[in-house]
Amino acid sequence: MSDQSFAPLSPPDPVRPDWHPETRLVHAGTLRSQFGETSEAMFLTQGFVYRTAEECEARFAGPSGGFLYSRFSNPTVAMLEHRMAAFEGAEAARATASGMAAVTAALVGPVKAGDHVVAAKQLFGSCRWILEDYLPRFGVASTLVDGRDLDQWRAAVRPSTRLFFLESPTNPTLEVIDIAAVADIAHAAGAVLVVDNVFATAVWQSPLALGADCVVYSATKHIDGQGRCMGGLILASEKFIQDHVHMLLRQTGPCLSPFNAWVMLKGLETLSLRVERQTATAAAVADALAGHPKIERLVYPGRPDHPQADVVRKQMRAGSTLVAFDVAGGKAGSFRFMNALKLAAITNNLGDSKSLVTHPAITTHQRLSAAERAELGIGDGLIRFSAGLEHKDDVVADLLGALEKV
Repeated sequence: MSDQSFAPLSPPDPVRPDWHPETRLVHAGTLRSQFGETSEAMFLTQGFVYRTAEECEARFAGPSGGFLYSRFSNPTVAMLEHRMAAFEGAEAARATASGMAAVTAALVGPVKAGDHVVAAKQLFGSCRWILEDYLPRFGVASTLVDGRDLDQWRAAVRPSTRLFFLESPTNPTLEVIDIAAVADIAHAAGAVLVVDNVFATAVWQSPLALGADCVVYSATKHIDGQGRCMGGLILASEKFIQDHVHMLLRQTGPCLSPFNAWVMLKGLETLSLRVERQTATAAAVADALAGHPKIERLVYPGRPDHPQADVVRKQMRAGSTLVAFDVAGGKAGSFRFMNALKLAAITNNLGDSKSLVTHPAITTHQRLSAAERAELGIGDGLIRFSAGLEHKDDVVADLLGALEKV
């Protein structure tokens, strides 16, 4: 075997500044081995070998570059990070084993004992647990505010406030928070803003361009998009990643599997196509259910009757792939509705190629008290619908047919 077998990976494919985001989702960050493969290679390896002791020393010292250990970095994972950063318009990215690993690292990394976090109370249940239960164990206090009320953000600031956190649109009621305005408040207080952008996706919303310092994703959702595996992503400036994220991930080990990274890379190639189709279906569902006698409330960011329609127009390029609605009859009515569905599946996930329905009060937000859920607008009849890739007419017919059973 020739020495060429040990040749290093070629540099990542360059990203032309005039490429559209959809093109970057297919090409950005591609590394090729000496074999010149078309599809990204899957490097299922724990570690890497060095031809000499001197090369090993140089690799660990840093200047020579290269990969050391897949808990630190891996070629397949690096391709995913480079590609997503190019798409998001971020300087740097780090991948994690799950979306919650990404959220946890982004929240824990910038703070220390004695610091204070301000966050919107409209959050996924696990995110609230990090703020309300986990961080206080280490001396980090948090204040939850109504994310829609800018005065509450301002009033919550303390001299020790170091971080703001929000998701927009929110899970599961699809309220929209003014990211640019909250970023201004955070920066005036000397804090950084972390935004969970899962429900909008990077296709329809760009938090970094709106002033956020860091954006996080559960790649398990739209990025994979086909119910196969889990992953998370953190995107920010190079300084934010190096100061707050890189060493935390390296030393604590929530690393993404190279296999999962490869699946995510394949998902990115079709992300914009899938999200566009799912958004069109979600809009059709919203229009079909709006005003239905068995729907007590419907929220969809793409409709003019959305409570924050002006903010939606300002910061989102289109509506979401999700629709939230209250079925008449509370828990009993919503259960009859879900049990009558023939096409949409009952689950707690979203962003899949299959249409899905979730009952947040018994799944994603069941840890909250009834009073806390009521404050957030999460009633016993609330359904979170995630549009899939089926024909929109079939999806609408399935939902309308199930409502007949309520």
